[in-house]
Amino acid sequence: MKDSDSILQLIADTTPALLAYFDARTLRCRFANASYASYFGFTIQSIVGRTVQEIAGDAVWQEVQAYFPRVLVDRQSVRYTRKVERDTGETQYLETVLRPHIDNGEFKGLVALVTDVSHHYRMAQQMRASEERMRKFAEITTEAIVVHQGGIIMDGNDALARLTGYPLDALRGRHVLEYIAPEYRAQALEHGRSGGEDCYESMIVHKSGRHIPVEVEGKSMPGAERDSRIVLLRDLTASRQVQEHMDFLAQHDLLTRLPNRARLNQLMKNALAQATVRQERLAILSIDIDHFKAVNDSLSHHAGDLLLCEVARRLSATVRAQDIVARMGGDDFVAVLTGDPTPQEAEAMATRLCQAIEAPCDIDGTQFVVSLSMGIAMFPGNGDTPEMLLGNAEAAMHMAKDIGRRSFQFYTSTLESRSTRMLMQEQLLRRAVEQGELELHYQPQIATADGTLTGLEALVRWRHPQRGLVYPNEFIGLAEDLGMISEVGRWVLREACRQVKVWQDAGFPVVPVAINLSAQEFLQRDVARDVAEALWETGLEARYLHIELTESTLMQSGGQMSDTLHALKALGVSLAIDDFGTGYSSLAYLRRHPIDKLKIDRSFVTDVPRDADATAIVNAIVQMSHSLHLQIVAEGVETQEQLDLLRSLHCTTAQGYLISRPLPADQTQAWMSQHLHKS
Repeated sequence: MKDSDSILQLIADTTPALLAYFDARTLRCRFANASYASYFGFTIQSIVGRTVQEIAGDAVWQEVQAYFPRVLVDRQSVRYTRKVERDTGETQYLETVLRPHIDNGEFKGLVALVTDVSHHYRMAQQMRASEERMRKFAEITTEAIVVHQGGIIMDGNDALARLTGYPLDALRGRHVLEYIAPEYRAQALEHGRSGGEDCYESMIVHKSGRHIPVEVEGKSMPGAERDSRIVLLRDLTASRQVQEHMDFLAQHDLLTRLPNRARLNQLMKNALAQATVRQERLAILSIDIDHFKAVNDSLSHHAGDLLLCEVARRLSATVRAQDIVARMGGDDFVAVLTGDPTPQEAEAMATRLCQAIEAPCDIDGTQFVVSLSMGIAMFPGNGDTPEMLLGNAEAAMHMAKDIGRRSFQFYTSTLESRSTRMLMQEQLLRRAVEQGELELHYQPQIATADGTLTGLEALVRWRHPQRGLVYPNEFIGLAEDLGMISEVGRWVLREACRQVKVWQDAGFPVVPVAINLSAQEFLQRDVARDVAEALWETGLEARYLHIELTESTLMQSGGQMSDTLHALKALGVSLAIDDFGTGYSSLAYLRRHPIDKLKIDRSFVTDVPRDADATAIVNAIVQMSHSLHLQIVAEGVETQEQLDLLRSLHCTTAQGYLISRPLPADQTQAWMSQHLHKS
């Protein structure tokens, strides 16, 4: 018997629950495992012979004694749960099972089994809280939620009804596959059966028959009888439209809607590959509008934009459907003639293009007659890559300009080589930097609320000895190609800081000046060090210098960019994203980089308020800026209606021709004097 008692004690002590045996007549303990004895402060020897009341205490006995008659008298098993507040402050839930011991009809005793079920109680509480949170979330979220068991819809939210077009009552009890497009049903079925929790895309069939793209994410929820699946459906219609729009923007010129430089490069690669296989020729026409700058100078950028759009329309209407027309930037266009054109056919097309463009056009009530200068390069004779063909066509175009404009030239070996031309251009640009031919023009920025001057943007110009005032789109790219952009950038930085400090000392408004930096400047030099030196040399406080970067610059420059931007912020310089909305349009850099300000690109502002889409885009950018606590500036404001709309949208700052065109330093000073007098 001793061995049996020892084995029984070992088994009882191994049991995780509290276990004891009480005599039926006296309710005195005859046996207990170590856990039971220890819980009540006894040993397995000292607890034997004690009553339930003596073991648990008077308070507990008063609480549980009502359960014992059912065991002692009715000889039934009893189960109850008791809440216990421990000295540690922890709440514990103990489940007790009292079971009678009957041997040959004789009631000999009862077994008490006590289990800690606190974990189950907490889980239940958490489940109830989770269900309540889920209910509230389902009510307010715009994402559709469906709960199903084995594919049968049990419940959903209002967003699900909107997504499918059916009321919830009509959805409950139906199979989810009924509302999924047939080609996506196998995928949905397998995902549900496997309990997959990764996102995937599917297609919902609306009651109207319309197919709606959705992103699906499902989670399995264990249930008492059967597991359920809770599935979130995100309508991708808007994001697909935005993505398509952004893809279009990334490959097309925003103003003319023609393919841009990047898209042209891809189209030319495809055309060259096809022409090579078919042993056909291509003709590349580099097209430039003669004296285009005069339009901007005499009227406005708005008039210039209208002219560019009209030129784009006429070029596209004149070439054949198989040909390509693209805008390279500024007033530079390219036409690619496919289908094995001969040089004579290329010349005939160039003549037709010149004639089409020279037809009078009406721009804002003013009649214009403009002409073209064109250069023509032929594949395969003049090159076999997009870069070589475009470069040679451009060289021929410049030759056409040099001999009097309003003409076209074929590229030939007698033309100066690209390297020679680049060398001459490098010498001219170096002379411009060294002999002070560069100058800064300043465009004011004002508060939309009251017209107060809030800042100036410094824009570089080249006072060419023969060509007159040359705009940056004609030489900044050249400076980058020649590796001279750092020299130009350092001069712009120092001159802008110097001039603004002079104005501040003279009593003019103390406002910041903004300068633009390109991606190459961050790669070629220590921008933060140069800025620190310029501020120290000129005495300008760092808070009055704003640096503007394009979205593409942020995306191109890698980890070095982040380090430099944080170094600039440490100096106290403000950072802005220029032309926001026209680059990669990824919001990740707003989180990664210490950006202070967004500048809405003028291409969006130009179309407000008459274009609802443009107005919506501007409003979205403004609201996003406010939510991210960023300053916001709208560029290209040319009408009072645009300014009024921007004010109503709470866009705080504006710049553009309505306020002032970019002015030389002396005219900027006069403008500020007049502005101060008015205010």
